[in-house]
Amino acid sequence: MPRVDFDAKRTYNATRFSANEAFLTGRTKVICGFFESGQFIPVHAPSSDLVVSVRSGSGLVREGETDHHVTPGDVVFVPAETKRGIRADEDSRLEVLLVTSPPPTDVEHEPVRRGLTEGDFEPLFTSE
Repeated sequence: MPRVDFDAKRTYNATRFSANEAFLTGRTKVICGFFESGQFIPVHAPSSDLVVSVRSGSGLVREGETDHHVTPGDVVFVPAETKRGIRADEDSRLEVLLVTSPPPTDVEHEPVRRGLTEGDFEPLFTSE
């Protein structure tokens, strides 16, 4: 059975969150996510389920219209087609394990790219 060495995957980027792929199959994608204070994954709504498991730090996980404040040990599930985003608190790094099933498509991640480019946690959706 493959094993993820979270410590070996740990990298931070000064300008945007780091997403380090741990596993990828046709049905599931597992990412080790590392956020500096205030960094985020912009809100988007792909057709995949998401599990967020918080390993360290604190932040926010958006699930539809609900914001969940998260700390180590918390696990949040966001169903497919539901708006979601993740943001580290302004005073904390955030480390999470992200599991998506099925893996989101490149097209579904367009709002993420747009939000990161514009520095916007909640980019406008053009396909809703």
